[in-house]
Amino acid sequence: MPELPLTLYRADWVLPVCAEPIRNGAVLVGTDGRIAAVGPALAIEPPEGCVVEELGQAAILPGLVNVHAHPELAMFRGALEDLCFRDWILRLVGAKRAALTDADFHAAARWTLVEALRSGITTLAATESSGASAQALCEAGLRGVVYQEVFGPDPAQRDEAMAGLRASVECLRAWECDRVKIGVSPHAPYTVSDTLFSATAEYALSENLPMAVHAAESAIEHQLVQAGEGDFAPGLRARGIDTPPRGRTTVEMLDRLGVLRARPLLIHCVLLDGDDIRRVSDTGSTVAHCPVANARLGHGLAPYPEMIAQNVLVGLGTDSVGSNNRLDLLEEARIASVLHRARLASCSVLGPAELLRLCTIDGARALGLDGAVGTLEPDKDADLCVVSLAAPHVRPVHDPVAAVFHAARGCDVVLTAVQGRVLYRDGLLATLDPATLQPAVDDAARRLREAMT
Repeated sequence: MPELPLTLYRADWVLPVCAEPIRNGAVLVGTDGRIAAVGPALAIEPPEGCVVEELGQAAILPGLVNVHAHPELAMFRGALEDLCFRDWILRLVGAKRAALTDADFHAAARWTLVEALRSGITTLAATESSGASAQALCEAGLRGVVYQEVFGPDPAQRDEAMAGLRASVECLRAWECDRVKIGVSPHAPYTVSDTLFSATAEYALSENLPMAVHAAESAIEHQLVQAGEGDFAPGLRARGIDTPPRGRTTVEMLDRLGVLRARPLLIHCVLLDGDDIRRVSDTGSTVAHCPVANARLGHGLAPYPEMIAQNVLVGLGTDSVGSNNRLDLLEEARIASVLHRARLASCSVLGPAELLRLCTIDGARALGLDGAVGTLEPDKDADLCVVSLAAPHVRPVHDPVAAVFHAARGCDVVLTAVQGRVLYRDGLLATLDPATLQPAVDDAARRLREAMT
């Protein structure tokens, strides 16, 4: 990476996460893209040759960490409304196969990163079959983990599926760098056999690959695992695939199959009981909490407070825009707080300080990236999100953290930087051009609509 200008950012507030909010604070970013100093502005004298950025009525916080998204599905925003989960899955898969090409997935990944940067997201975990996000993240300058999906509900498909997975991972390694990591994702219990789950886990462990799994997401998934019944069972049987009971719960099944030995990121975890939570905690597995998508699809709400009480590492994810419609982690955090307070009839669940951690250091920990990002402190990479506090819907500001997470929105982000490199500022992107991307997005969306009618 070319040397950056030594830069001192000053703002009304700095939110280090690892320390209390700093009024009239400053963050000094070195030429190596790392944080050199954090503290009160008066205590950090600009070094000779330093560029001083006066951000004024704003809060500087670590770049936001979105632990679960599907960038390749950007074309599905608003296309799968008001469907039960089985029909949602079938329409998505059918239209994806019928209408979209590899070029479309690459355009979708970049379109997603435009939205991510504009809303302060600097780290994004992408779970997808195309792997398009690896190149997009690398070239656009963001940080992330790309989990290559593998499918195969028929046990007879295991060897073929594993050969395809290995080939895909080897291709994606060309885009691996200090910012972008490659992992694997056996998709879900209704698309992956027991033998493929075990084989993927062994592969991940042998190659030291991070793993992600959609788990305990819905009632019909639970019915399939526990009893071999539910909405997914008839379709599998029609393809000649047996649906025997596989476990008391999805988490118990994954533990039995050795998947939890790989300490996967478990996506959703809506339907967990006490034993499941203990298994997740004991194995060091982590969880991607996606409250908006889970609520919109009618799945329910994951037991976040109960998981935290058992020391489970949980990060916040938006899921795809096909299930959420937005890639706004500030909004996701606010809705998470509201939903959990309603469920528990409590006014103190997920307060502003916890939301700040959930979107930064907790997400970084869930992805194993907390050594580099997640807090504002010396020697960490300068992944920054700057949120304006100037708009009428944000002011007055009594508590800067509450202002960011309960009043501000993704559209209030005015600057996003990764490793000190400013990738978004005041409506302008440094590495992506929405105007160039939009024709490809519109054309793919048109073909998608035609395929779905």
